[in-house]
Formats: sequence, C-alpha cells, structure tokens
Amino acid sequence: MKTQTKHSLMLMLCAFIWGTAFVAQSAGSGMGAYSFLAGRSWLAVLVLIPTVFAFDAVRKKQGQPYGWPKEKSERKTLLVAGLVCGTFLFAASAAQQIGITINPSTAKAAFLTAMYVVMVPVFGLFLGRKGSAQLWVSMVIAVAGLYMLCMKNGFGGIETSDWILLSCAVLFSFQIMSIDHFSPLVDGVRLSLIQFIVVAVESSAAALIFETPTLAEYGANFLPVVYCGVMSSGAGYTLQILGQKDLNPAIASLIMCLESVFSALGGWLLLGQNLSMRESAGCTLIFAAVVLSQLPFAELRRCKKGA
Repeated sequence: MKTQTKHSLMLMLCAFIWGTAFVAQSAGSGMGAYSFLAGRSWLAVLVLIPTVFAFDAVRKKQGQPYGWPKEKSERKTLLVAGLVCGTFLFAASAAQQIGITINPSTAKAAFLTAMYVVMVPVFGLFLGRKGSAQLWVSMVIAVAGLYMLCMKNGFGGIETSDWILLSCAVLFSFQIMSIDHFSPLVDGVRLSLIQFIVVAVESSAAALIFETPTLAEYGANFLPVVYCGVMSSGAGYTLQILGQKDLNPAIASLIMCLESVFSALGGWLLLGQNLSMRESAGCTLIFAAVVLSQLPFAELRRCKKGA
C-alpha cells in the first residue's frame, strides 16, 4: 500500500473515532470544561505509556531503531514538539468547550470549528506551501458540504461564542501545522504521549483555578470520560500524528473534517436521529471533496507527458 494512501486511511479512522465520540462528549458536558479535558487527558496518558513500550517491542523485533532519543538535541526537539503541539491542543479544545457552553448550538460549533479545513491551506501560503487547483476546489466543496450538514437554519447573528469558536478553528489549524512540522522529526507515539502530558497538566491547572472538580463528578461521568480518554484522545490523536507524517497538512485537514460526517451518521445509526435531505447532501459533498483531493490527477498528467 502506498504511504500516502496508508496515512490517509489512518486519518479517516481518526475522524471516525472523533465523530463517534461526539455522543460521549455531549453526555459529559455537564462537567466543567477544564475538568472533563483533564480527566480524559490523564486517561490518555495512562493508555499511551504502555503503547510506547508496545511500539518499541515491535520495532526491536523488526530490527528498527527504538527507545527514547539518545542525543541531547533529539530529546530537546521531542520535548519542544510535545510542548508546542500540546499547548495548541489544550487551547483549541478549551476554546471549543467554552464556546459551546456560552451558546449550546452544537451545529454552529461544528461548522465554525471545522473551518480549519480552509485555514490550514491559507496559513500554509504564508509558509510557502502552494496548494493545487484540485485542492482548492476540494476545500470549497467541503465548506459547502459542512454548511449544509451543520447550519440547518443559517448563521443568524454573529455572537461572542462564534468568535471564540473561530479562534478554536485557528488554534486547531496551528496544531495541525505544528504536527506537520514535528512529526517527521520525532517518534509519533512519544510525541502523542508528551502532547497529552502537557494537555493534562495545563487543563488540570485551569480546572483547579476556575472550577471545583470532585470525584463524585468524575464518577457520574465515568463512561464519557473513559471513552473520550481512551478512544478520542489516546487512539485518535495518535492516529493523527502518525497519519499526518509526510502528508500535505491541507489534505490532512480535509480528511479530518469527515469527523462532522461520522458524527451525523453516528447519531443516525446509534441514536435514531434522522438525516434530512439537506444533511445527506452535505455528507455527500464532504465525501466527494475528500475523494477529489485524493485523486492522482498530477501523476496521471506526468504519465501522459512521459508516454
């Protein structure tokens, strides 16, 4: 299997996990935002510690390099990567939850958050990345699909919560681009572990300062915290780091916006929520955009020129 195809499938699985975690996140919304984020992040750390050892065992058996970096410069790069990616992830996740708390319109929140699908290639222009016409057309189709899927009644007025959610999209864009920068330089599983240690520490500090987390609160929301910690945080974000390696971050963001589609389909299959014609059309457009971005038009043109 080609590397790009394998990494794209990893990101699709990542989007599926994030989309199906929507029900769990909604169920745990009664907790403080920072408390919920801290609980799921510490659980992700507990899951990722044995995962690191498991990956090391596989690499050792295959005769590949394994273990923590030996060189001081490599250890520093890994720590800086974890701090940068983890801080962006904490800020983006916190902004999303705060925006939803102010205005519980999850449809608007889903659309505004998913605007990172456009922001990533736009910010990429400032870093010297020039997207193809094929990619930009895919972005436009994806945004149209997201609007039809999420914004059933239009925008209405622009509120304070909307600006917070747009800042969330900006922060997720920075997190995606930071993963793109660091993932070729460091071990992906170790980066995921350090990233979540950073998120756990920062969200715990915020919870202790702004909220009053209790064991009873965690007990009442045990299943949502466990599912989000193990699957969405532990597995999902590890798949993001591994999948984004050597993949254009604009294409990565486009694939990951399938989270909205899987969330809608999960509500239909698991909760019996009906999909309207408009929502079904939105899902179809997003899928079409992702497929279009993956079609090898450039390779076909090169083959024709070489023939």
